[in-house]
Amino acid sequence: MAGRPKIFDENVVVEKATSVFLDKCYDATSADELLAAMGIGKGSFYLAFQGGKQELYQRSLQQFSDRFSGKLETAIANAPNGIDVIKSYFYAIAEGNKATKYRGCYLGNALVQLSEKDNSTREIAARLLGRLQEIFTAAVRKAQAAGQLKTTADPELIGLHLCNFWNGIHVTKRMGKSPKALRALVDLNLQILS
Repeated sequence: MAGRPKIFDENVVVEKATSVFLDKCYDATSADELLAAMGIGKGSFYLAFQGGKQELYQRSLQQFSDRFSGKLETAIANAPNGIDVIKSYFYAIAEGNKATKYRGCYLGNALVQLSEKDNSTREIAARLLGRLQEIFTAAVRKAQAAGQLKTTADPELIGLHLCNFWNGIHVTKRMGKSPKALRALVDLNLQILS
């Protein structure tokens, strides 16, 4: 006998939960807050997410990463010079508004917050951040082959540097640094992309 049919779109409710996790982080988010944001009851929640809050969080990380990575890959693929896209993304972080100031990098936050107590979530976050590194590496490799970069440094090392900086600038932004200071930091860190 089939259970009750779902009357909600799982992708939509995961996106709503992501907003709560971004604002409050995993540990500080209660089940009641998630249910209220998602607009579903407990029964529907546990039917869709049998692993509870942890499963929802992991699905949230995956969905967030898929959307972000997809947009970044598409933007790089459609640009005459993918390195310009990468630079623009970093400058956008520096210029970000106050609403995003304390959110930081969702995947980086997950990796740091849960690394000691939740191996499966840590592994998911690390894999998803690794995907970001691969995107950076591929863009660098392509730009080097096209003569758009002077540097002959290893593309994998540059990709790792950019991924590390991606996490780092989000943390530095939380220190209350001004957009001017953050732009200068971006300038310095992106000298490797010349």
